[in-house]
Amino acid sequence: MPNESCEIVLYTSDHNASLAELEVAQIKRIVDLWATRTESLMSRDEIQSVLIFENRGREVGATIDHPHGQIYAFDHVPQRTAQRLEANWRPDSDRQRHIVEINGWDAWVIVAPIYPVSIQIAPSTPFANLASLKEVDRINFAVILKDVLTRVDMLFETKAPYMMWINQDAKNYSAAWLNVEIVSPWREKNISRYIAAAEVATGEFFNPVNPENLATRLRSLNS
Repeated sequence: MPNESCEIVLYTSDHNASLAELEVAQIKRIVDLWATRTESLMSRDEIQSVLIFENRGREVGATIDHPHGQIYAFDHVPQRTAQRLEANWRPDSDRQRHIVEINGWDAWVIVAPIYPVSIQIAPSTPFANLASLKEVDRINFAVILKDVLTRVDMLFETKAPYMMWINQDAKNYSAAWLNVEIVSPWREKNISRYIAAAEVATGEFFNPVNPENLATRLRSLNS
């Protein structure tokens, strides 16, 4: 992407580590960096939206195995981001799909997922973006992020491939609610779910994993 609008964030010098394996204090420093870069990039006149994300595993397209994430700063608001903001997205309150609550942050399995594993994390009170989180909020965010990512690895008994991204506010929008999405293509260990022709053709997806059952399994895994 042009004009210094694409950045790579290295999580640690340990090549074999992952975000879930870092100490909470280390993850919190990454959260601080995400917040700083969000604020700096959004201060530029041409930047309308900032996306922080991670692809872990070759199965989801990662070409570098060293633990890292990326930041894209857009000169527009991407369509999906705009749709979520316009729809006034709010956290899910269904207790059957709830996974864990930690100090004002909740995690749950979404109601109609495309991917076998589709998890969201959000604070119970609204924050527009990472930069607006206070010190204690950033610590608690680091704690639940580590907890949930560890549960995903425990679910498959290995470092599972996943995609993670952070949804936050954009320019000219109001009422944003910071949240994180984590998805994995695995339906079972080393077995990926592939989207079929009927799904692409119709825009209707047939996920073989029941969201309530997945939430029950994830709740039972204590990291």
